[in-house]
Amino acid sequence: MTEPVEKPAEQPVTTQEPPEPTVDRAQYLVCAVLVLVGAFIIYDALNLPGGFAKVDPVGPRLFPMIIGIGLLVMAAILAIVIPRGSKGEADAGEDIDPDRPSDWRTVGLLVAIFVATILLVMPLGWAITGALMFAACATVLGSKHYVRNIVIGAVLSTASFYAFYSGLGIPLPAGILDGIL
Repeated sequence: MTEPVEKPAEQPVTTQEPPEPTVDRAQYLVCAVLVLVGAFIIYDALNLPGGFAKVDPVGPRLFPMIIGIGLLVMAAILAIVIPRGSKGEADAGEDIDPDRPSDWRTVGLLVAIFVATILLVMPLGWAITGALMFAACATVLGSKHYVRNIVIGAVLSTASFYAFYSGLGIPLPAGILDGIL
């Protein structure tokens, strides 16, 4: 003979209200920065002198105006979606551990490299300073290929020197290589 099977007691059905969207008020700071930067870019663009070339239909004001207006539009959109609970999602492809502390040594070294670049670009010239900056940044960020870092930096800085000088007509400092480059 089989024993009767007891049915489990039915759980009462509860309906849960969806949680109220939480507002991340820190995002309003991002809105404020976007508005300030956008307004400054527009103000600065309006104070630019007219085009230098008679055949330039666009002029120097167009692109800064587009960027400034774009920043203001993005600030307005962000200000609209913040109260609705919209939050940025973490990028799933990043391999960053948010629980680890910041690497302030690396940040400090990179800042020091950029300050050194500012100080050395006039006496040494862009070609040398750019190569040293690339090699130093790559080394600080973990590259152990020192010679390759310098070679790649030299190629990039020399190519950018000629691209600015020949292609855009903007002379970069030649420094101690003046007359050679």
